[in-house]
Amino acid sequence: MRKVAFVKFVILIIIMTGNPKIIAQTSDRSAIEPKYTWNLQDIFSSDEAWKQAFDKVKIEADKIEKYQGKLTTSAKTLFEFLEFSSALNKEISRVYSYASMKSDQDTRDGKYLSMLQELSQSFAVIGAKSAFSDPEVLAIGKDKVNGFLKEKPGLSMYKMYFDNLFRSQAHTLSEPEEKIMAQASVILDAPGSINRVFTNAEFPYPKVTLSDGKTVTLDQSAFSKYRALPNRNDRELVFKEFWTTMNQFKKTLAEQLFSQVNGHIFNARARHYNNSLESALENYNIPTSVYHSLISNVNNNLGTFHRYLKLRKRMMDIDTLKYSDIYAPVVKDVKKNFTFDEAQTLIVSAMKPLGKPYQDILKKAYTDRWVDVYPNTGKRSGAYSNGSIYDVHPFILLNFNGQFNDVSTYGHELGHAMHSYFSNKTQPYSQSSYSIFVAEVASTFNEALLSEYMVKNTTDENDKLSLLMDRLDGFKGTLFRQTQFAEFELAIHEKAEAGEPLSSDDLNKIYGDILKKYYGTNEGICKIDEIVNVEWAYIPHFYYNFYVYQYATSFIASMALAEKVMNSENGIVEKYLKFLSSGSTDYPIELLKKAGVDMTTNEPFEKAIQSMNKIMDEIEVILSKKK
Repeated sequence: MRKVAFVKFVILIIIMTGNPKIIAQTSDRSAIEPKYTWNLQDIFSSDEAWKQAFDKVKIEADKIEKYQGKLTTSAKTLFEFLEFSSALNKEISRVYSYASMKSDQDTRDGKYLSMLQELSQSFAVIGAKSAFSDPEVLAIGKDKVNGFLKEKPGLSMYKMYFDNLFRSQAHTLSEPEEKIMAQASVILDAPGSINRVFTNAEFPYPKVTLSDGKTVTLDQSAFSKYRALPNRNDRELVFKEFWTTMNQFKKTLAEQLFSQVNGHIFNARARHYNNSLESALENYNIPTSVYHSLISNVNNNLGTFHRYLKLRKRMMDIDTLKYSDIYAPVVKDVKKNFTFDEAQTLIVSAMKPLGKPYQDILKKAYTDRWVDVYPNTGKRSGAYSNGSIYDVHPFILLNFNGQFNDVSTYGHELGHAMHSYFSNKTQPYSQSSYSIFVAEVASTFNEALLSEYMVKNTTDENDKLSLLMDRLDGFKGTLFRQTQFAEFELAIHEKAEAGEPLSSDDLNKIYGDILKKYYGTNEGICKIDEIVNVEWAYIPHFYYNFYVYQYATSFIASMALAEKVMNSENGIVEKYLKFLSSGSTDYPIELLKKAGVDMTTNEPFEKAIQSMNKIMDEIEVILSKKK
């Protein structure tokens, strides 16, 4: 089985326009109240305790090879090995998560970077030691495994492992080859690791002085914040300086991404896949047609996206919509800032349709310090939920700046956390993890319920317009933007697979052409300066091997599920909570079908587009009254 795997969900940096009175982007971590930081002592009481646990993992890992050559002897031995392997994986996830989150608190701290490097090397060794297991199980044959399942009922919890293994038998290598692949993982993961350190800890981000006289350093978190300033000249300055600096390092950043793409291609070819897309999607039994249909459907509905852009231009009352305008507020005189405590209260209230037990767990996330809330110097940018620590609870990293989008981001990450919480509480460890394909359903579902709650509880028309535009911004940022990324990712992999180079100029050209198509530049809908073509270098998810499309597909699925919940469809809440509790008991497509959404059809996408147009209709009705 593919053992050394971690369930860590990371999202793209969320649009923020925070209030510096809440917390400054460059604050020292020591200035933040402990209640707004996560409590990693829930995992290990100290770094010394972590070291003891890691040493124990290495000792336990030495026992792996005693099973070599014995997995075919009996159902009892096979079950014992799988239980041992599962327990080892559980502890590996625990030690990895602690070191990783410690490093994310301050990416400049060499101590935790060293811990991660040591872990990476050790996991490669462990993977090599266990390389015999998949070939041995395959050698047993399906019939004998089925016999073992009848003989040893406990093996049933590994049924999905067996199904996956035999389904992908043609892509499982011999024992020596599997050992080489495991040892190569350190090298193949290097480009992403280098990029994370460079962009989070060492990149020389520019400083700008804004119209109010304030000078800020435009690191990734600050760029996300200040690109949405109400003052247009400030926004354009932020864009110009940030992308100018990024372009100065585009050759280095291109080489990092090209190396990662080649790593994906190496894996695909070594395992005899037709291409890297098939390799990435096959592990969870996702048809490549789902990926291609997403891109095709979005391209066929760019007219709806262009309608949104024209509406944004109209509401901003500007002659020309620029790319630097797409994050700016479109409605004046609305509440722009929220405290984190207010965010917590809003989200708990919005989740009322899911029941009090669900709400109580959300409160627990706040009181028990699952969340690291505010930005601090050196902290990893963006946001994520880590639900891989089975015996503890999920943890959430935020960079909360006080905008409603930050509230929405928190709701998004709580969706991930609740998915992990329910799966971990309901399923044995071996079945508790789940694919990203379904993970993003839970997160964007929460966003939809939060948005609906805010709109329903707002009487002021300006506030309602702002909230409705936030919902449209969700379609823009998740459905269209992520599909735009997916189209770019597919294009660069196909180019590299054809043996063509991917220089920084190549990447700029491919990304720029797709960007201009989506934003209707040639039709005069949105003006995009050439300097922005380097935006690909800002997206960390291009290192995650065809990851981003799942944001869009999950968004589509979650819109369908949220609509059912908001319409109080009979039995839907029970189905949804069961979905959250299912872990990996079935393939992602099948889990969604059981919840009521069939992602192999175009129907969920068509309903999402209908919802988007309905929101725009509602906005236009309000605007017509304001004339």
